[in-house]
Amino acid sequence: MGTTLREVIFEIGGGIKDGKKFKAVQTGGPSGGCLTSKHLDMPITYENLVASGSMMGSGGMIVMDEDDCMVKIARFYLDFTVEESCGKCTPCRVGNKRLAEILDEIIKGNGTMEDIEKLRNLGNVIKDTALCGLGQTSPNPILSTLDNFYDEYLAHVVDKKCPAGQCKSLLKYVIDPETCVGCTACARNCPVNAISGERKMAHLIDQSVCIKCGACYEKCKFDAISIQ
Repeated sequence: MGTTLREVIFEIGGGIKDGKKFKAVQTGGPSGGCLTSKHLDMPITYENLVASGSMMGSGGMIVMDEDDCMVKIARFYLDFTVEESCGKCTPCRVGNKRLAEILDEIIKGNGTMEDIEKLRNLGNVIKDTALCGLGQTSPNPILSTLDNFYDEYLAHVVDKKCPAGQCKSLLKYVIDPETCVGCTACARNCPVNAISGERKMAHLIDQSVCIKCGACYEKCKFDAISIQ
């Protein structure tokens, strides 16, 4: 108690794997909140964690790097609450399922600005009205990521893009015509025949057919395919 998050993550834990950039740390398990670099020098106490939108909970920490999508992370942790809810009170039994449905739409690229407001309002109602600690803390991952990573929600809703490149529905594989040599490796490995083009000519991906499996990206030896 009293040790800073920075000490635990970077000294005791050895820092971020593969030299990647620190993005967030969730404390307390699935019902904890996601804290950012601005919290790294905060001493770990019950009061500090709660004041920052998280909790001590189970005493565990999950550290995330630059490749993690915080919207998808919030959805991932909500799965636990939905599964573990006893069903006695409506806020937890029904409310968390509604939160999950809204997050699913945002991750698929169908979200709206109204959905973001619904997440915040419904999350606060569940915190205030659920009967037990499970329901009262279940919205923490959503509310903390809305507070600390609001720009990622905006990117999903307004730009229809996932900055971390983790939400499959929002990904787009694109061939650079200047770099493509027309080796046909991408077309030959595409399972749905979404790539067209003559040999030694720049190829093109039909976005309406592409299933975003990444086979073309992996097979291209000329770095002509990018993920956008």
